[in-house]
Amino acid sequence: QLRADCGQYLKCSSDMKADSVTCETSEEVTNLQSQLASLERKNADFRKQINELSMKLQMAGQGKNQALYSAGPFGTVKALRTNPTVMPDESTNPRLAKILQQVAVKKEIIVAVANSNVKQTLEMWFTNIKRVGITNYLVVALDDSIENFCKSKDVPVYRRDPDEGIDSIGKTGGNHAVSALKFRILREFLQLGYSVLLSDIDIMFFQNPFDHLYGDSDIESMSDGHDNMTAYGFNDVFDEPSMGWARYAHTMRIWVFNSGFFFIRPTIPSIELLDRVAGRLSREPKSWDQAVFNEELFFPSHPGYEGLHASKRTMDIYLFMNSKVLFKTVRKSAQLRKLKPVIVHLNYHPDKEARMKAVIEFYVNGKQNALDHFPDGSE
Repeated sequence: QLRADCGQYLKCSSDMKADSVTCETSEEVTNLQSQLASLERKNADFRKQINELSMKLQMAGQGKNQALYSAGPFGTVKALRTNPTVMPDESTNPRLAKILQQVAVKKEIIVAVANSNVKQTLEMWFTNIKRVGITNYLVVALDDSIENFCKSKDVPVYRRDPDEGIDSIGKTGGNHAVSALKFRILREFLQLGYSVLLSDIDIMFFQNPFDHLYGDSDIESMSDGHDNMTAYGFNDVFDEPSMGWARYAHTMRIWVFNSGFFFIRPTIPSIELLDRVAGRLSREPKSWDQAVFNEELFFPSHPGYEGLHASKRTMDIYLFMNSKVLFKTVRKSAQLRKLKPVIVHLNYHPDKEARMKAVIEFYVNGKQNALDHFPDGSE
């Protein structure tokens, strides 16, 4: 009997120890997650402080023909990447200025442009933003229906003053037509001194993006690239056999920036970019806004053309993830599946709502097979 009692005691003691270890492990994980989130926020703040100091240094040297300091030793020289921001002009749009003062955080805001054609997708968009706890976002409503819908859902909304050129497209236009309007609409935000994270509505948020932006460039954009080479650039060799010894010509290639999700700072180059793109789209109505956006960003100056002198940065493709990366690569990798993206953009697939719901099931509700039945591409 004593042996049995001792055995029972040891078993109970062992069970209690296991429970204690499990409890401690769970608490440790929660604590580590909290520490990580805190460090990410601090890191973002430090990056912004560095950018602000860089801007002050650059502004101090504006108008001077000589550099502020001499070149340092080999390998230590680094050019300034961050352009100074414009002087805010509230007279541009006092009504919008008042809204932004109430909604924006640290002069930063997420902006989406929408009309009634996308009401259901828009609701999924702002529902996810609310779930993450993001408060600095704004819907630019292009018609009465969307304005009233947002107000009924307690979503920050802004309706522009009547503008025949914008209103006619905004009320009836399809995705591409509405997308092109954003370059005209965003200008006022920048003139008021606000940095804007422009977001299409086929995007799911899982973390606060402002904790993961560098904010050191005029334009910081997600990529349509699907791996490190296509997203960040690579040396592509063109083969022309008829040239004999010189048959191989080296070219530089990069997949385009996605004009449906980019962070734009209120600088002169940024505003010039918006003006260039909006101007071309008005003169070339058959042009695609994303193609024009990238041409203006990347084409260099050459005879007969003055290129845009804007600094740019590509976002991390596994944090700011397009749907090709997710469905062709991430969901098939045991390691990559563990990563938690900041956003997922359903830009590569037309069956958006079904895939968006599945993405939420996978990343929010932990349903591991939620993405399995979809093909890599569209059928």
